[in-house]
Amino acid sequence: MNGAPPPRLAFVGPAWFALVMGLSGLALAWHRAVPLMGEAAGAVAWAVAALDAAVALALALAFGLRLRRHPEAWAEDRRHPVRHPFVAALPVSLMLLATVAVALWGPTAPARLLWWLGSLGQFAATAWVMARWWRGAPAGDRAAGLAWPGVTPVLFIPVVGNVLAPLAGVPLGHEAWAAAQFGIGVLFWPVVLVLIGVRVAVQGPWPERLKPSVFIVIAPPAVVGLGLLQFGAPLLLAWACWGAALFGLAWAGTQARAIAAMPFALPHWAMSFPLAALAALSLRLAVPGTPFALLALALLALASLLVAALLLATVRGLRDGSLLAPEPVASIQVVPTAH
Repeated sequence: MNGAPPPRLAFVGPAWFALVMGLSGLALAWHRAVPLMGEAAGAVAWAVAALDAAVALALALAFGLRLRRHPEAWAEDRRHPVRHPFVAALPVSLMLLATVAVALWGPTAPARLLWWLGSLGQFAATAWVMARWWRGAPAGDRAAGLAWPGVTPVLFIPVVGNVLAPLAGVPLGHEAWAAAQFGIGVLFWPVVLVLIGVRVAVQGPWPERLKPSVFIVIAPPAVVGLGLLQFGAPLLLAWACWGAALFGLAWAGTQARAIAAMPFALPHWAMSFPLAALAALSLRLAVPGTPFALLALALLALASLLVAALLLATVRGLRDGSLLAPEPVASIQVVPTAH
């Protein structure tokens, strides 16, 4: 025998909290469907929220045990040139859980605590990720700074995740801080988008395993639109964001066939929250009885079917052990520059 395989617990990294993000987004989308579908939609929202809370608790316990038993794995998460932005999935999940709680229960002390933990944690995660950009790339350590292989749509999580703040922050009475944090995401959303475009032009697309993350381009405009409506902004601005999100779906959708042909892996969950966010914004803008309301419900159905499929695939992957295993390490290639 060559020794025991690594314990599965060591592979419960921050990226697993994409499940919480997807389920939270779906719960919020179903909550937005109540004006169109009645209390049946509300019941579905409660059911999804209950599952979301159970998954979040299970992941929190597993992640806490991992920190205690495998601290080196957490250190590797933070050092990794491609995976390190997933660290922000932790505070983003807290903000989304708080948003679901406020939507279903109203402003409460536990929701306020979750929101502040998530909001401040997200602020810190954004500062930490972007501080790496100043470091450069010392010889022999291309992972230390902003290297092209690390520029993937995953960067939207720490940078643009700040635009989630108003969704619960405004109902909780923290409009000023929510607006300040919202501004961070709005400022750096186009920066990350440009970086991703340049990376594709310079080095080509990211590793095949991360292909589903292209759907993350839908999330920023969708969530910005929802945030603007929370602030009482003109409706036309929200429609502009909806158009950008819809184009993001069409753009990312060109990769759908290739993604469907891939074996299921954890990065597939990157598709869930963006689709749910687009459905939520569509439902927020929909007027009952109009053709657009039918489109909004179709987007909700699409997001629901996707999340259901991802849940089934995740259960199968946990059962056969294919998910809790070492991930392929993205190679870091240096593109020579002309002198």
